[in-house]
Amino acid sequence: MFSSKTLGVGFLGAGDVADQHARAVLACKGAELKGLWNRTASRGAAKAAQFKCRSYNSHEELLGDSSIEVVFVLTNLETHFHYASLALEAGKHVLVEKPVGTSTEEIRKIKCLAEERGLICIPGHNYIYEEGITRTRDLIERGDLGKLVSVYVLYNIHHAEEVARRFPGVIRQILTHHCYILLFLAGSVKRLCALKSIRHYENLDREDIAMVNLELNNGALAHFCASFAADDHSSDPWTVQIRVIGTGGSTRYSYRDWVVLAPQAAHSQTYTAYFESIRNEVDFFLNRCVRKGEAPLSTLEDAIVAQEMIEKMEASVLQGRIIEMGKESK
Repeated sequence: MFSSKTLGVGFLGAGDVADQHARAVLACKGAELKGLWNRTASRGAAKAAQFKCRSYNSHEELLGDSSIEVVFVLTNLETHFHYASLALEAGKHVLVEKPVGTSTEEIRKIKCLAEERGLICIPGHNYIYEEGITRTRDLIERGDLGKLVSVYVLYNIHHAEEVARRFPGVIRQILTHHCYILLFLAGSVKRLCALKSIRHYENLDREDIAMVNLELNNGALAHFCASFAADDHSSDPWTVQIRVIGTGGSTRYSYRDWVVLAPQAAHSQTYTAYFESIRNEVDFFLNRCVRKGEAPLSTLEDAIVAQEMIEKMEASVLQGRIIEMGKESK
C-alpha cells in the first residue's frame, strides 16, 4: 500500500460520469485529482478547468506521471479493456466504470493482469456502496427478512436519442447494474428469460427497453426492467427502485426519495442518491482498498458473472427461450 498522505488520482475519459467521479474525489479525504486525459482535447481541457486539475496531452503522459497512483477508466465501454490494461501495466491501481468489458474474456484478462502486478482493480459497481443497499444485504444475511421470496430492480428514465446514441442498448448499459445488485443481495442465478423492444427511437437500432425474469439458485425469483423509452409519471414512480420481499419482511430503495429540481446530464431532475453511491464507492476504493488493503464490496469476479448474465440475456432474446447460467436450457 502507498504511504503518502495524499493519493494522486488521474482520469482517463472526461464524459458525463467524470463529473460525478470528480466531485467524489474532491470530497474524499486524503485524495487529490491530479489530472485527466480525454480523446477530444477540447473537452478534456474544459473539464480540467472545471475540476481545477491538469489536462494531459495523451494517455501515455498521464500514465507516466509518478504522482498519479490511481487511475479511473471512464472512457466508452469499447475501450475499457485497452485503457485498464495500460493503467495496470503502468503500475496504477484502477477503478473501471461498468460495464468493465465487452466480454467475459476481456474482464478475465484484466483480472489476471491485476493479480500478476499485485494491484487493486475494481469494477464501478456503485449502487452496492449505498447505505440502503448494504443494510438490505445485512437484513437478508441475518435472516431478518425471513426466506427470500422476490427481488425487483427497476429503471425507467427517458433518454433522448442524441443522448442514447452514446451508449449501447439498455441491456448492456443499464442491466449490468441490475446484475451486480442482484448478485450482491441475493446470490447466484440459475436461469433467466429476457425480452427487449424499441419504443421511441426513430434512428437507433438498439433496444430502449428490456425486461428479464430470473430464478435464483436459492429458489427466489427476480424481475429486472431497464428503460430509456419513458419516465414513470405515476404517484409512486418506478424511476429507479430496488425492492426485496421476504417471508419475514421487505425493503425498498428509491431514487425518488431524494430529488432536486434541476437537470443533470441525461436526467430532467437530479437524483442525488446516484452521486452518493459514487461518492461512497470512491471513498471505499481509495481509503479502504488502496490504503488498507480491504476487499471491495464487488470484485472483478463479480463483474465476470454479471457479464455472463448479460450474455445469457442476449442469447435468451435471440433464441426466444429460457437460458440456464453455465449452459443452455434443455
